[in-house]
Amino acid sequence: MMSNLVLPPMTLIAGPCVIEDEGLVMEIATELKHQLSGLPVQFFFKASFDKANRSSIDGFRGPGLVEGLKILNRVKERLGLPLVTDIHTPDQAEEVAKVIDFLQVPAFLCRQTDLIVAVAEAACKWHRKVNIKKGQFLAPWDAKNIVEKVRAVEEKHHKGNAQKKIDLFLTERGVTHGYNTLVVDMVSFQTMARYGVQTIYDATHSIQSPGGGPGGKSTGGKREYLEVLARAAFAAGADGLFMECHPRPELAKSDGPNAFYLEHVSTFVKQILEFRKLAKTFPKLLPEANL
Repeated sequence: MMSNLVLPPMTLIAGPCVIEDEGLVMEIATELKHQLSGLPVQFFFKASFDKANRSSIDGFRGPGLVEGLKILNRVKERLGLPLVTDIHTPDQAEEVAKVIDFLQVPAFLCRQTDLIVAVAEAACKWHRKVNIKKGQFLAPWDAKNIVEKVRAVEEKHHKGNAQKKIDLFLTERGVTHGYNTLVVDMVSFQTMARYGVQTIYDATHSIQSPGGGPGGKSTGGKREYLEVLARAAFAAGADGLFMECHPRPELAKSDGPNAFYLEHVSTFVKQILEFRKLAKTFPKLLPEANL
């Protein structure tokens, strides 16, 4: 084993599911910046300006594009934090890229070619990172088509210039398995990494119970499985971690049952960093399987 292995900082995406109000966003962002200071992570603060795929017509969606970007930009200006947020339609990509450092495509939209192309074009123009969540309806090898769409746009804009290549990530958030249940295929990280991307484990949405809330009007979740699944993901080769957190999960307006307690984030991240380093120290004994 390589005892003196030095790893690059781990990519960490964390924050509330949705922008509930500016005060809460600032509270969470400030606390996360404090907790994560000094840790070997590349931290991106995440909050959505719109949750467009809520279970119920009455579900809270957020402040919308214009007000949401204003709030997120103030987080960047006041705290100096790089940002992640979701893009839902092609026409949003350009405006979002002006403010947001890491453009994210939600899982339900990962096969929408026009959206992928618009996000990739905005990333090329504004030099942004891209995170695409693999839909819960896709096998990991199907993600190859997503990568090829992004690379085609990249080639069109940059003509093979490796220095201008889009920093592309794929996120695993589980696959649908029966009613109100998701299951994470741990082989997914190894499979998707072969497409030349970094892989992220979504510790929040992989423990969801879609439509499993009271009366089927909201998403339920099993927070008690979050820690063990995250450890397993890094043992399986995940490069980064996505996690939503909240100071009062029981009062959260979206994904409360799956949100991690804000006060414990730094302790949890330190544990994951240890698992990540340990996993990287063991040499691989078997050859890679053919795709």
